[in-house]
Amino acid sequence: MFEPNPRLKAAPLRVLIVDDSAVVRQALAQVISSDPMLEVMAAVSDPFAAVEKIKIERPDVIILDVEMPRMDGITFLRKLMAQHPIPVVICSSLVAEKSTTYIDAIAAGAVDIVCKPEMGVKSFLEESGRIICETLRAAGKARVNLRSPSLVEAKLTADEILAAPSGRAMSKTTESVIAIGASTGGTEALRVLLESMPLDCPAIAIVQHMPAAFTAAFAKRLDSTCAITVSEAKNGDRMLRGHALISPGGQHLLLKRSGAAYAVELRDGPPVSRHKPSVDVLFRSVARFAGANAVGVIMTGMGDDGARGLKEMRDAGARTIGQDEETSVVYGMPREAKERGGVEQELPLNKIAGAILRVNPGNSLR
Repeated sequence: MFEPNPRLKAAPLRVLIVDDSAVVRQALAQVISSDPMLEVMAAVSDPFAAVEKIKIERPDVIILDVEMPRMDGITFLRKLMAQHPIPVVICSSLVAEKSTTYIDAIAAGAVDIVCKPEMGVKSFLEESGRIICETLRAAGKARVNLRSPSLVEAKLTADEILAAPSGRAMSKTTESVIAIGASTGGTEALRVLLESMPLDCPAIAIVQHMPAAFTAAFAKRLDSTCAITVSEAKNGDRMLRGHALISPGGQHLLLKRSGAAYAVELRDGPPVSRHKPSVDVLFRSVARFAGANAVGVIMTGMGDDGARGLKEMRDAGARTIGQDEETSVVYGMPREAKERGGVEQELPLNKIAGAILRVNPGNSLR
């Protein structure tokens, strides 16, 4: 019987550990070494030592602490992304609730975040080894570009929150709504997209996978750089032209309709597609209450959240757009949506805003 050549197996991803704690470096090295798809390239105590290692051998992914001597992790991350982009996972206690470090890390280019506790770090790393390894494997496949300096849960569907739409949605109106879903890499992609939106653009509802403590700060940061108004959604907020509403972390965001007007509802419930808020929940509600009056956009992210919902939107008459592989940090969610038939048109990030603005309710993308 033919046996595959072991030399043809994919080489493990090389991980560089950067943390000033010897205990953390040792614990991370043991966790990473237990995964056959990962190997520890080196473990160093600060960014300066990391630079010297990178000069000799380029890692596939870096796991990086924030608080370190000589140079903090966020400063190092900004410098790295401006000169030699490498996928980075931040692992720090400083990204805990109410900290702005999470937003700073994502804005600087981190692919993902692991929050470690201030006490009992070694046992936490050992207990969370599977999650850490999964995060590193996914990050190692992410696309990162040059920047200017600046436990498995049951995978539920949107049925848990809202019944599936039956047939077409309500009749067309003169107003359209835009529904956007994103995950890994989405914070930067959303910035690019929203900064291209004019003051009279259709109302926008957004689900970005992000912990609850950080969505308000993320919305505030976008509001400061965009012409349109960007805010964290509150229950009952009306959908208004020139205004983008971002779902708070830990709550599902749904679209509602009263006559010709649209508003949003925040709803509790279990995670859907392992996320709360879930893109699938938002997209299903848009399919049900807006139909052909909507445009759906699925952007960079890991997993398949939003793939079912975008297909439901398209079936209900909405126009749908997927971000292309080349400009996605992780081409997971857009790929799944495309393979399920939910993507009407696939576009690079810099062309999505223009395509949205060319669409009127019920018209085709062009």
